[in-house]
Amino acid sequence: MRPFSKVNKLFLGVCVASGAVTYYFLNGSNKKVYASWTSNYEPSAHARWDDNWDHRSPKFLLHPKYSKDENNNQIHSEIEVNKAKSVRHLILIRHGQYNVNGQFDEDRTLTKLGKIQAEYTGKRLKELGLPYTKIIKSTMSRAQETGSIISTSLPDVPVKHCDLLREGAPIPPEPPIGSWKQEMYKFFVDGARIEAAFRRYFHRAAPQQKEDSYTVLVCHANVIRYFVCRALQLPAEAWLRMSLNHASITWITITPSGRVVLRCLGDSGHMPPDVITSR
Repeated sequence: MRPFSKVNKLFLGVCVASGAVTYYFLNGSNKKVYASWTSNYEPSAHARWDDNWDHRSPKFLLHPKYSKDENNNQIHSEIEVNKAKSVRHLILIRHGQYNVNGQFDEDRTLTKLGKIQAEYTGKRLKELGLPYTKIIKSTMSRAQETGSIISTSLPDVPVKHCDLLREGAPIPPEPPIGSWKQEMYKFFVDGARIEAAFRRYFHRAAPQQKEDSYTVLVCHANVIRYFVCRALQLPAEAWLRMSLNHASITWITITPSGRVVLRCLGDSGHMPPDVITSR
């Protein structure tokens, strides 16, 4: 290893000294010290986290008629009562491979491979051993069939159905994809429905919920990708930048504080390579 030259030593000394001075200055000014010296540590306006994204933040639920200064303890008490106590887990499953040449929804059933993929995913969910609360399936044929196969591995989990989870065009993607174009009216119709589905299922737990919940949503790639962007407060137009394999698992956790954690995105590692498909 070559020894430092006098110039290198001088340069290193200047860097250390400047770093020490900066650290002292920031601490002396009661400012935060950040690990990165080259990035803008103040988040931009569009990147700031909205704590009340689900309109369930306790402090926003209160409308006291009394002064905060005079009833401070009472306000704190009411905030505590309205706080979530448990975690909500949303496990999003894309349907298995299906017959894309079917003219109608009832013709777009799972292929033989799609059924195998759904079986692997059902077994994987069983192996995880989570206390699943319920399975909610899109009412489209491929999601219904996928959910039914998964239920054979989770026979004791209640099953529900939801039209809001049907596949669609949530919002015009950015950047546009030349090979995938939709009439604008489809975004207008599908987008409102898919957004309604997001608002129905993505929120922190109610204060009355005592234990963590694990809800399985069996639906579609466009819907899941849009949900991920919305949940993470990323631009919704970015949804088509992600790719999801058939019967893959996407896991999102919503903490009592309203923070959202993406635990996995499109996980298909529970399947052998020759079974994995995305189209």
